[in-house]
Amino acid sequence: METGTHVLFRATRYVASVDLIDVDSLASSGVRLVLLDRDNTCVPRDTHVAPPAVRAWLERLREADIATCLLSNNFHSGEVAASACELGCPVVDHAMKPAPFSAWVAMARMGVGPEQTVIVGDQIFTDILAGNLAGVRTILVRPQSRRDLWYTQIFRLGESLVLRGVEFEGEAPGTSGRSDG
Repeated sequence: METGTHVLFRATRYVASVDLIDVDSLASSGVRLVLLDRDNTCVPRDTHVAPPAVRAWLERLREADIATCLLSNNFHSGEVAASACELGCPVVDHAMKPAPFSAWVAMARMGVGPEQTVIVGDQIFTDILAGNLAGVRTILVRPQSRRDLWYTQIFRLGESLVLRGVEFEGEAPGTSGRSDG
């Protein structure tokens, strides 16, 4: 059994992309709220527009009566608000992940407890750590784009160590998952 800080950097599940997360599986496991990272999880950093597959997946969540909320560290509030509008989600911006406070705020707003919540994101040291600290299930997805902020690129090096040997659902075994660039 894993103990200590190591487990804080482990996701509950690893899935190649947001749209490959099975909505029926979420619903049957009692999930009523999906907290979503924005940049490179729902919206590629290089296009600033959610792909049709992500929008369709969010629609399937709504049809399953699963609420959503964006949790974004992005300080460009106008861009984050535009994405939230496009995706039909409320938002907690300036989330300061990995601190768990934004997850707690979102759960309180939506009237859902940690046992019914999952956070989905593309970064271990922000999204997954925040979810683990908040006491919710976590799903790590591959980033949608290789374009990242300079400091995120540094964190990606550390992530590669944590992810050594991890298989992502929806990927061929032994692949890195990102096919762009």
